[in-house]
Amino acid sequence: MATVWTAMAVAAVTGVAVLGFWLGTVVIARHHVESAADLGALAAASHASEGPDRACDRARWVTDRMGVTLLTCRWQRLDALIEVEAPSSTFPGLPGLSAHARAGPTDQPP
Repeated sequence: MATVWTAMAVAAVTGVAVLGFWLGTVVIARHHVESAADLGALAAASHASEGPDRACDRARWVTDRMGVTLLTCRWQRLDALIEVEAPSSTFPGLPGLSAHARAGPTDQPP
């Protein structure tokens, strides 16, 4: 009887550990996508003086290096609005991760 209880306890602990690792992987992937969006927006905003097309090219360069896809690069006044998406998740059943960010000059009030 003790062997059965031990096997059930080991299965439960293993299940909790796998769930914890899975959740940690998803959280890390989400942070990576958000960081890519932030850096893309900062790159676009820092090259705004070169024109919107060139600034968006710079944002695309940054997001490509981070392994995500730049979906949109828009401008609202002097602010760069960036939306990115990560490739489909390695876990079946989960949607692809996406994030958006905004960056602009710091010398003007929001």
